[in-house]
Amino acid sequence: MEKDKNSLARATGEKSVDKLEFRVGAFGAAVPLLFFVIWAITTSVLQLSSEIGLVMGAMFGLTLGLFFCRSKWADYAQGLFDGLAQPIGVIAMVAWFYAGMFAQVLQVGGLVEGLVWIGSFTGFTGGLFVALTFLLAATFSTAVGTGYGTTVAFCTLMYPAGVATGADSTMLFAAILAGAVFGDNLAPVSDTTIVSATTQDADVPGVVRSRFKYAIFAAIPTTMLFAIFGGGSEAVADQSAVATIQDSTNPSGLVMLIPFVIVLILALSGHHLITSLTWGIISAILIIIFLQIGTLADIIRFNPDSDAIVEGALINGITGYINMAILILLIVASAHLLKLGGTMDVITKVLVKWIKTSIRRAEFAIWAIVALLNSAITINTAAEIAAAPFVRELGEKYHIHKYRRANMLDAVTSALGYIFPWGAPVLLGWSTIKLMKETYEWLPVVQPTAVFPFVFQGWFLVLVMLIAALTGWGLRYQGKNDEELTEPPRD
Repeated sequence: MEKDKNSLARATGEKSVDKLEFRVGAFGAAVPLLFFVIWAITTSVLQLSSEIGLVMGAMFGLTLGLFFCRSKWADYAQGLFDGLAQPIGVIAMVAWFYAGMFAQVLQVGGLVEGLVWIGSFTGFTGGLFVALTFLLAATFSTAVGTGYGTTVAFCTLMYPAGVATGADSTMLFAAILAGAVFGDNLAPVSDTTIVSATTQDADVPGVVRSRFKYAIFAAIPTTMLFAIFGGGSEAVADQSAVATIQDSTNPSGLVMLIPFVIVLILALSGHHLITSLTWGIISAILIIIFLQIGTLADIIRFNPDSDAIVEGALINGITGYINMAILILLIVASAHLLKLGGTMDVITKVLVKWIKTSIRRAEFAIWAIVALLNSAITINTAAEIAAAPFVRELGEKYHIHKYRRANMLDAVTSALGYIFPWGAPVLLGWSTIKLMKETYEWLPVVQPTAVFPFVFQGWFLVLVMLIAALTGWGLRYQGKNDEELTEPPRD
């Protein structure tokens, strides 16, 4: 890979840069990433956060870094391009595009409506409906790999249905967010799963298999708490409201679980993620057309009157990730500048002095870094990308296995991204509920500040990973051939 990078540099007339000098030392190299983090926090507090806004913040940070660079600006630019060309960002970007297409095709097939039908068919009300909502949201988000999409879809359908049948509105909203946490953490096609695996040089199937136990340990008490405390006194007396909700359900959408199972089996049996997703997309399209659930135009169509020209689920799946794809490349480049400027070495040395030889302290440091960045940056994937270089540097230093590093990175990221009131998915769900109130006047709107204590899957997942870090539960070391070891390898 290094040979290929150098060949590319020679072909473009530039040499790969191995080191950069910055004003104010290692801090200068951190300016691009620090500016991005401050930008992300500020826009979040002002409720102005967006993906394209974060892209702009990353661009400003990289430009600002030029003025702190003592080396030639041409070398800074080449170092930036070297960072942009790293496989980590490109792999994640392409995987997102395939995962996005798959998720959109499943939605065309009516998977959400099918899952809502299960809720109506069982006749569950109150707390049982809230618990069922969590389980269905967890299933859906695991199938399509998008917690944001799950939040929107379930706030649109399951939230009104639950309130209409006596569920506590706050707990119901929390259950939707908790289900999104579960799938965002565990789904093989989730953006956070892909990023956590690729940034730690791990394979997605192995990562998913190794993290299942953590997700389940959090999900069991979460389901019980929602069942116990999910009932409310907000049942709607007007049965026409319930009938309106039931008209939106359709059991035929459950057939779209077949492509999901195909992707899951292929991915967990060792096939490449792109191969697994390709077969999932093909099988989903065939099912939709053959069973006449939708039309080919729903999947892809040409519209000369549209600015995009090409429309449909496949296009939506790609365009939904374009801004995030650009962002990951820019943040990976910023992290590469940290390495060239020696910042990563300085931070690692400071942490190592505190950690010494304690693997427990090393894992706690990883947990704390990921938690801190996710508390500040509202879009969880962006926070994960920012934390990933530190996790990898410390993990490799102490021979922590790449699966373990990826799990620590993803679990805390997926959890905290759906908890804080200033988080993008929480605000997204809140705005969706407000929009639904225009259709259902009787619908209560839950404030983001009211829901965050009850996103149980998120809080339990953070706690489980903290306990794992402090006790060594599930800890595996990395051998010379990437094998998992129960004892540190001999140097």
